[in-house]
Parts: sequence; structure tokens; C-alpha cells
Amino acid sequence: MKTSNFRLLTLFSALALFTMTFSSCSDDDGPGVNITVNEGPNGDIGGDFTGSGGSGSRTIAWNNGLATADYNADITATATGEFQMEVRDANGNIVLDRTLTGNSEPDSIDGVTSSGTPGEWTVTINLTNFNGDGSYSLSEGD
Repeated sequence: MKTSNFRLLTLFSALALFTMTFSSCSDDDGPGVNITVNEGPNGDIGGDFTGSGGSGSRTIAWNNGLATADYNADITATATGEFQMEVRDANGNIVLDRTLTGNSEPDSIDGVTSSGTPGEWTVTINLTNFNGDGSYSLSEGD
């Protein structure tokens, strides 16, 4: 009986060690992205984003009472990957579509969007294979 218990205990110990060895080598989280949104005074919006080689996007509804928007974005990325900001007016027309690529210049964008229809605009932030961090902001234009 003692030999049988010893063999069973040895088998369970070996199985536990095998499981711990292989599970500790895996990367369950994988590459990912995080995109935040903050609302500022007077309807301004902005946020931060980070990526560890992953891809993802976030679309934000934003009320713009004017026909244009001022925009700004910058990235710090040591590897290739892309940040894209796409802005659509209340009619769904694209008024801005700008992309920054990691590990290259320029690493920031700013300016004024094309003219569009005031109302509820959408802002889409896309990160593709992005490794780094950055920030973006939008406010009603002139």
C-alpha cells in the first residue's frame, strides 16, 4: 500500500511540475492596446494611448457645434506601428484622416480639420501593431 501511495504522489508531483513549467512560459496577455478618453472644458476631448505591439481602435461620439475642429496628437514609439486619427462630421463625411508611424518623423500632428457639418461628430483612434504611447486632443474650431 505504501508503494502505491508513493507512486501516486510522485505522479501528481511530476504532473504539477510539468504544468507549472509550461504555463509559466506562456504569454496569456499577448500584445495589447489601451485608449483612454477624457472630456475637458467647453466640450474638448482628448486622451492617452499605449500599445505593446497590438492593434485596436476606439470610436468616440463628440458634439462639435462648429464646422471645424482643432486637433493635436503625438506619439513616442521605438518600433514600427501606426496611430491613425479619423474624424467624421455629423453627416458622416471624413474631415480628417491622419496617420503617424512609429520610429519615424514626424511624431506629431496638429492643425484644423476640413469644414464639415456641425453636430455629433465621431472620432476614431486606430492603433495597428503599435508599440509605444501618445496622446491626442480635439476642440471646436474657429
